[in-house]
Amino acid sequence: MMVKIKCTGCGTDSYMALLNSSYEMPFRCWKCKEFFNLKVEDNEVTSLVKLTPDEYQKMKEVEDLRSKFKRQT
Repeated sequence: MMVKIKCTGCGTDSYMALLNSSYEMPFRCWKCKEFFNLKVEDNEVTSLVKLTPDEYQKMKEVEDLRSKFKRQT
């Protein structure tokens, strides 16, 4: 399912394909390069909170570890 994400920093629209209807992940705007925590529920963006680059990096590392361990099981 395609989800439309409107950047709160610059107002640019982005689109992302998701397998699940609910998801929480780090997101980076392709235009202004700002970092966000994106939360999607029922294929709708419910939260887009601005993050510092350090916060974004920590979230990305956690997400990468989750993905790694899911593949190993």
